[in-house]
Amino acid sequence: MSGEKIALLGAIAGFTIFLGLPIGRLRDPRPRTRALLSATAIGILIFLMVDVLSHAWEPIDAALSKHHAATAAGYGAVLAAGLAASLAGLVHFDRWIATRTRKTSPPKDGPGAAALPAAGTRPAPAGDPAQRLALLIATGIGLHNFAEGLAIGNAAASGELSLAVLLVVGFGAHNATEGFGIVAPLASAGQRLGWGRLVLLGLIGGGPTLAGTLIGQSLTSDTLGIAFLALAAGSILYVVIELLAVARAAAMKTITTWGILTGLILGFATDAIITYAGA
Repeated sequence: MSGEKIALLGAIAGFTIFLGLPIGRLRDPRPRTRALLSATAIGILIFLMVDVLSHAWEPIDAALSKHHAATAAGYGAVLAAGLAASLAGLVHFDRWIATRTRKTSPPKDGPGAAALPAAGTRPAPAGDPAQRLALLIATGIGLHNFAEGLAIGNAAASGELSLAVLLVVGFGAHNATEGFGIVAPLASAGQRLGWGRLVLLGLIGGGPTLAGTLIGQSLTSDTLGIAFLALAAGSILYVVIELLAVARAAAMKTITTWGILTGLILGFATDAIITYAGA
């Protein structure tokens, strides 16, 4: 299969993320709708985090089953380092951004302020807590999608065309729900994304699938795969913590519970396609 066709497969899988992004253009969603959007995003991201960690653990589990203790320890160190780097790194990065924002704009209430928007829909200003959160979600999903791209590239380069196509279908369906997860914090905060920012978030979240596909054609490395999956898991965990704070501030426990459940079901439903593909 030609490199151009393999790249096309990766592009199709990655850019279905744009199907869920137009939710960021919703006009003045009601408070209950905002809470449901945010909670559903939490459910999707929780599923993604578990899914990412399970894939990152597979090489370690395989090494342990073969009694290759040194290999397992090395992989484990990569996993721990990736989690620490992404989770702690994002905490300090977000604090740095918030500090710079306070120096150039009126004080804000922190990440939870996204749950308490003013009446009416407004553009998302740069440095806003909800916008920072959407950017972090896109970054974490982008790292996750890079690993998915590696799988597509490896399958196609190995001549397993049917598997590669099924992976594209499965990952593409999954990415469509991920686009929703990216913009949910902004929609739930009553902020309306401009098309330029919407496209940028889509490229950050979906573009790495194409990059991973291109690299996966010639590079197969368990260590690299674990590293990217660990970075993705840590990023997603940080975002889940932030979104849970937003949900708590909204004080809509019933809607939040059903939203999280809905997100989890969406995650399992799309993952079923990937499992059927043999991934």
